[in-house]
Amino acid sequence: MHNEHPQKLEAALYVVATPIGNLRDITLRALEVLGSVEVVAAEDTRNTAHLLTHHGISAGRLMAVHQHNERGAAEKIVALLQAGQSVAFVSDAGTPAVSDPGALLVQAVRAAGLRVIPIPGANAAIAALSASGLAEPHFLFYGFLPNKSAARRRALENVLDVTAALVFYEAPHRIVECVTDLQAVFGAEREIVFAREITKLFESIHRCTLGVALDWLNSDPNNQRGEFVLLVSGAQPQPGLSTETRNTLSLLLEELPLKQAVQLATQITGAKRGELYQLALQMKNLAE
Repeated sequence: MHNEHPQKLEAALYVVATPIGNLRDITLRALEVLGSVEVVAAEDTRNTAHLLTHHGISAGRLMAVHQHNERGAAEKIVALLQAGQSVAFVSDAGTPAVSDPGALLVQAVRAAGLRVIPIPGANAAIAALSASGLAEPHFLFYGFLPNKSAARRRALENVLDVTAALVFYEAPHRIVECVTDLQAVFGAEREIVFAREITKLFESIHRCTLGVALDWLNSDPNNQRGEFVLLVSGAQPQPGLSTETRNTLSLLLEELPLKQAVQLATQITGAKRGELYQLALQMKNLAE
């Protein structure tokens, strides 16, 4: 027997991942939820209406939730859930609340003691990572860096010693400045992967060292177009001594004779005296 009415979903906030480019990158479960909930809360209602119509779902009860009205909208959604209604939340593309609106809404719903159910799907960072060929067993998802160069360099210096692969999002109009700063902070040797327009018509994934990355960007204006996921290989793990220990020794060497500097660094850091002594000799030779 054909069921005319989809079964009623439980009153919960369904956080639904939607396509980041290709409209077919939506799961069967996501379509079922979007077709069955009583309200679809969307970052951009026109964008979502297009997606729903494309998949033959009525775009009847759409409600806008974007960064400018998220707090107010959250209160309305909590009230709907408390009244026993089911609500789906979608952002413009990909998984909501990851470098996207939605975190405040989810927080408010959870704080009210109501259920949040994730409906997983497309995510630009994970898609890019899966096709990057970077071998690090860990990755750090950073998202968007600051807009201004000085702040961006400070942010990059904070993750300079991270041994995991680094994952950034970047907009086309800032890509050249951003890569200039990446090269300045990380040096020429590290690998960078440009994953551009993932799942869209002009998708491209290019891997090179940071040393030649700007040349590649400038070799073709198309290389600077579209939404970017940038993946940078992690720092080489320094055998033995941590960056903090190295910095401590370096500062002491500026003020004290070698033997005293090593003795004091051993007491402060708890590192092995022999290792510190070797490093101190290297530092002194470099300085000279």
